Amino acid sequence: MATIAVGGFQHETNTFAPVKASFDKFEQADGWPRLCRGADLLKETKGVHLPLTGAMDTLTTYGHDLYPLSWCSATPSAHVTEDAFERISGQIIEDIEKAMKRPGGLDGVYLDLHGAMVCEHTEDGEGELLRRVRDVVGEDMPIAVSLDLHANVTDLMVEKASVIEIYRTYPHVDMGETGARAARHLHSLLNTGEKWAKAHIKPDFLVPLVFGCTYLPAPSEMYNVVLPELLESDPSVAALSFACGFNLADIKECGPSIIAYAETQEDADRVAKALSDALDERRNGFGGKIFTPDEVVAEAQRIAASADKPVIIADTQDNPGGGGPGDTTGLLRAFVSNKASDALVGIFNDPAAASKCHEAGVGAEIELSIGGKLQPEDEPFICKVKVLSLGDGIFTGTGPMWGGANFQMGNMALVELESGVRVAMMSKPMQTGDTSMLRHLGIEPENEKIIAVKSSVHFRADFQPIASEVLVVAAEPGPVRADANSLNYKSLRSDVSKTP
Repeated sequence: MATIAVGGFQHETNTFAPVKASFDKFEQADGWPRLCRGADLLKETKGVHLPLTGAMDTLTTYGHDLYPLSWCSATPSAHVTEDAFERISGQIIEDIEKAMKRPGGLDGVYLDLHGAMVCEHTEDGEGELLRRVRDVVGEDMPIAVSLDLHANVTDLMVEKASVIEIYRTYPHVDMGETGARAARHLHSLLNTGEKWAKAHIKPDFLVPLVFGCTYLPAPSEMYNVVLPELLESDPSVAALSFACGFNLADIKECGPSIIAYAETQEDADRVAKALSDALDERRNGFGGKIFTPDEVVAEAQRIAASADKPVIIADTQDNPGGGGPGDTTGLLRAFVSNKASDALVGIFNDPAAASKCHEAGVGAEIELSIGGKLQPEDEPFICKVKVLSLGDGIFTGTGPMWGGANFQMGNMALVELESGVRVAMMSKPMQTGDTSMLRHLGIEPENEKIIAVKSSVHFRADFQPIASEVLVVAAEPGPVRADANSLNYKSLRSDVSKTP
């Protein structure tokens, strides 16, 4: 059968965030496999829930041989440095060139990309990578790509890829399935030698990060009803995808995308327009209530007073999964000032505070500087605490998104303030998306009254089933802005509305 080159390069770029993604951030990725190349890719990604693994499993089931390239990811942040992009993309291109020179050469390429990578020297990281790959393999070789639901799909990506498949869930619990769909398309293109017609539509509004969640009615209808019905009703349509986009990237082509593939251009254009019309009818559903810190504390206390499950609060503007530093103090201050004692806040990214707790030991009472060290407008929260528990940060994820992921979060600690509020800390930035993060510190999330997590939506996969209610707050400061109207876009297309 065919020989397929497989690899990936993942980064979601918040151009308004304070810290860039240097090469070492990809080398030291936590939870997901670190930068791996060649045979190490097959070993390091085995058993991890990724589009790459879904694609590789599918391709081998069809009997194809795999030629491993590189795979890496880094926590969302500001721009990928030019050095990091050039070194990693250079590895991928070098290995594709080697594969092309081998006896039998190469028959196809599958790449596991994000779709919202912005670099210091190019605002379309994935488009530039695909352009370079296409230059090496030629115009006829099929290239299949899987993208995140938050991809800012560009015309260049669509032009250079033979087919693109995009996640259909947020939280992203269908990563493996998306890779498998892309692999099935690649297999079909290899077998038939066809080239599908493409249609790409960019709607004229941005989708707020927290309201693309497929637990909510409008996104759920788009992904679970409209899109599959359009696919199933028309056999001439080969593939159809919808990306909500990532509205925290100040680039020209930021925003949602609809991509259709069909036997003819007429069919591709028709089904893309049908999905676009359905989105336009539901655009007002991509919004909702965002609380202020004082409001959310009061509402959480009101609900928790009679609830038998915890109230979960999303500290969305400090979501490390969207480029936040994970250490802003606005929501913590609101809990303390409102005397909301029965609450757990975290997980803060604060290696210095976590290390001080480890030096002091469980049971120690110390003065601690929590958070406020990474966002310029913030300042540390100075308080007296009692150290309740400690952890080494090495544990395995258990939730729907990150089950099986091997976390290495450095020193972790749980402390209690004099007010009664408890704060969880770790030594690396990552959104609170898996209950295993809390259990590592001896916390049973189901038994809590109020839990505030530094996340926007991914937490819902593991936390929503145990929640009495989920509330979203915009606490200051924080670069993962809940209201895009507060952002100073300079490159965005002038005809695009910042809100639905």
